Amino acid sequence: MATLNYQAPTTVQDAVRLLAGAGGIAKVLAGGTDLLVQLRSGRVKPDLIIDTKKIPGLIGIREVDGGFVIGAATPGAAIGECEPLVKAWPGVVEAANLIGSTQVQGRASLAGNLCNASPAADSVPALIAAKAICVIVGPKGRREAPVESIIIAPGRTSLERDEIVTEFRPPRAADAYLRFIPRTEMDIAVVGAGISLTLDASGVCRDARVALGAVAPTPLLVPEAAAALIGRKLDQTTLDALDAAARKACKPIDDKRGTIDYRIKVAGVLARRAAAIAFERAGERR
Repeated sequence: MATLNYQAPTTVQDAVRLLAGAGGIAKVLAGGTDLLVQLRSGRVKPDLIIDTKKIPGLIGIREVDGGFVIGAATPGAAIGECEPLVKAWPGVVEAANLIGSTQVQGRASLAGNLCNASPAADSVPALIAAKAICVIVGPKGRREAPVESIIIAPGRTSLERDEIVTEFRPPRAADAYLRFIPRTEMDIAVVGAGISLTLDASGVCRDARVALGAVAPTPLLVPEAAAALIGRKLDQTTLDALDAAARKACKPIDDKRGTIDYRIKVAGVLARRAAAIAFERAGERR
């Protein structure tokens, strides 16, 4: 009978060593809300599970050089309760707090949501829009990568098998995240839209990032949608251009939660609404 080995290292180096030395399939448990379901269903059958929640620094939020560092295994509940982070990055917090139920929030993490590599992951478009950087550690040392470079296909990431994400670093801007789901809560996104931007003193957008989820095999960074915002104030012409660019970027599928045409239309609507919220938040910071 096959046995499952569980390890809970207390340093990043030990976690990397365990991954590098694993003879079979190894899985990192950052929160476990996806992994445990997959284990129970038999979808994954790892030989080794490495729990990272006992590693100092992987849980917690700290301010560094005027910005924030979010530990990779920090649960969504802690992210939602961090008032300075809520003020600085409401869109990232909104997205993180949409992952599952209240009970799930006590475990679900940004790293787990990212590395599960679902096209419909809620936190990922918000992190991409926020220009968040992943800090990754492996046998070759420490490196940084933008969040949008991590998911390369459904269920697949660009990480090497012996690398782990240790933290996220979003820079400062005003942001917002919205999703559409068939039910009022605890459902998978039909479409998600994250937007971050900065305004000048006159209310003109000087920088922007737009990301969409659940409308392609991977979350999308949409430069054309950002270009529709940059150099403009929030008006109907700007929103119409954003709507069109968001729709054009979509490459969705038909499934039981929505048709291709429906997803494309909703993507434009959510992008408009998220932009309006982000503009309002940016204006409050001027």
